Amino acid sequence: MKQSTIDKEKMQEIYKQIGTNVKKVRTKKNVSQLALSLAIGHKAVGTVSMAELTLNNKHFNLEHLFKIAEVLEVDVCEFLKDIKI
Repeated sequence: MKQSTIDKEKMQEIYKQIGTNVKKVRTKKNVSQLALSLAIGHKAVGTVSMAELTLNNKHFNLEHLFKIAEVLEVDVCEFLKDIKI
């Protein structure tokens, strides 16, 4: 087994790509950030908006991604596309 070479900078790139992918699917489905936030159990748009842009070190966690995938009716793997490790 080898050591992981994924550092904080690489994780930021990964989180940014996931946020971009969520936004792409959400806009393709014509769903607003507020509607998506409410559908996954948040009362405000902050979590979705900041995680899509990876602002203030905010990013989607696994619970978010699975709930978003269910709401948008896509496979959760859609959010992991174009991630290079």
